[in-house]
Amino acid sequence: MKTDSPVTHRRLALLALAVNVAAFGLTLARPAEAAGAATNAQVERGRYLVNTTGCHDCHTPFKMGANGPEPDLSRMLSGHPAALQMPPAPVLPQGPWLAVVAATNTAWSGPWGVSFTANLTPDAETGLGKWTAKDFKETMRTGRHLGRGRAILPPMPIPAYSQMNDRDLEAIFTYLRTVPAVNNKVPEPWAPVAAPVASK
Repeated sequence: MKTDSPVTHRRLALLALAVNVAAFGLTLARPAEAAGAATNAQVERGRYLVNTTGCHDCHTPFKMGANGPEPDLSRMLSGHPAALQMPPAPVLPQGPWLAVVAATNTAWSGPWGVSFTANLTPDAETGLGKWTAKDFKETMRTGRHLGRGRAILPPMPIPAYSQMNDRDLEAIFTYLRTVPAVNNKVPEPWAPVAAPVASK
């Protein structure tokens, strides 16, 4: 086969170019595929952490099921239902009793006042939709809303979550971005009510 003709040289050059372009394309695709695999692994890690560290216990409202209270997964991780207007909290228990809780497990009353569990879904107006991973990590690290606002109140176990490493907090946040968004505006906390002064 003659390889010194102009036509043959052009064909070989085109073939070499095609091989290089294909190889370059594969090189570009590999990091994207790796990033996708990393993201999927991160989402699954976040799902595991959310499902094993008690997030649903307070942030998914309870409903009455056949066997008693159960999480209402149609409102998964959406926090205290906005439509559930709570009456004034009952007088706090005395002695070793510390708090009272709503039947939905989303409103808690104690010495700190009344707290309502947050909407963790990616709804842009009422949930975490406008948050960044940095906002989420700083909230967990400092125990303050967005890392600089009001204190995150009980029963949120901030002392435990603040010990999580960045990888796990980022995985939780990444997973929370994948759950169905629920538009649900949770009330602001209520300040503690002063105990009545005993008459003499």
